[in-house]
Amino acid sequence: MEVTTDKLNKHDRYVEELCDLIEGDYDHISKNVLLHSNDRRRRVIGEIDVIAVKDHKYDVYEVKCSPRFVKTRKQIQRIRKHVPVNKAFFYCGMSGVIVEI
Repeated sequence: MEVTTDKLNKHDRYVEELCDLIEGDYDHISKNVLLHSNDRRRRVIGEIDVIAVKDHKYDVYEVKCSPRFVKTRKQIQRIRKHVPVNKAFFYCGMSGVIVEI
């Protein structure tokens, strides 16, 4: 399904750009996946920008408009507590660079 980028904010455009770059490498890609706690309240504890699945292994991508490695690293650590992550990546939309964390 083609998404029009006219109405997307800058971050969401970068998410779409990343998905276009990696779509051939994975069996399934999901965007903006909410992480919920395991308690009764099921509160939202975070969001994964992109989670990609290949051979039942999960790779996660954190997308930032500018290079913000410290915040990205903290978010990835939080995600790893709740999701069996195979590899984690940072995608800087400004430079178009993908870095494994």
